[in-house]
Amino acid sequence: MASAKYDRILLKLSGEAMAGEGNFGIDPHSAEDLATTIKEIYDLNIQIAIVIGAGNLWRGTVGLNHGMDRTTADHMGMLATVMNALALADALKRVGIDPRVQTAIEMRAVAEPYIRGRAIRHLEKGRVVILGAGTGNPYFTTDTAAALRAMEIDADLLVKATKVDGVYETDPKTDPSARRFDTINYIDALNMGLKVLDGTALTLCMENEMPIVVLNLWQPGSLKKIIMGDTSAGTLICS
Repeated sequence: MASAKYDRILLKLSGEAMAGEGNFGIDPHSAEDLATTIKEIYDLNIQIAIVIGAGNLWRGTVGLNHGMDRTTADHMGMLATVMNALALADALKRVGIDPRVQTAIEMRAVAEPYIRGRAIRHLEKGRVVILGAGTGNPYFTTDTAAALRAMEIDADLLVKATKVDGVYETDPKTDPSARRFDTINYIDALNMGLKVLDGTALTLCMENEMPIVVLNLWQPGSLKKIIMGDTSAGTLICS
């Protein structure tokens, strides 16, 4: 059997990955399906860290549209990511994986505080580390948190899991003729405003030469293909 191309990855998940009907809330079946997908690559002895969003529970724009303070709205979003992290950790346990939840905002009763060295040690011991509460700061997205944590833990690859099979020139939902990129460099992705990751996250990855793959996590076998070096399952963003 061929060996994996990457030893350690940071997997960025949207909150919707945990949702059921209507893309809202936490659905146990969705969490179980996600855990099973993660286990496919965990069984290849890949070290996995995860950053998860909170769009299934809270969107700050809703609060902002009603006059809410941006910092308050962002802090609510960070807390929602911890709820998703705990639910995913529970699902991972049930498929035989030993997870650890770490948070950028201390809440020791439910999770460890994020400490870089401890996170790396967990990975080296074969645990999946779920990193909640974003960066711990308002005005930063979970995309930026994923890019930052990928650099901090010395990941080989940042995987952005979406519901489309890569990066397109325009929205394939509204433009059936949209061109899909197999590979694109950071500058072009930024200049074209492709909305793959936010600009801060993309710039951070570019400055530190962190490769990114965008893929459809719900396409069977797509994540495993990427891990084995077959980039046809998604779009590679690199220098």
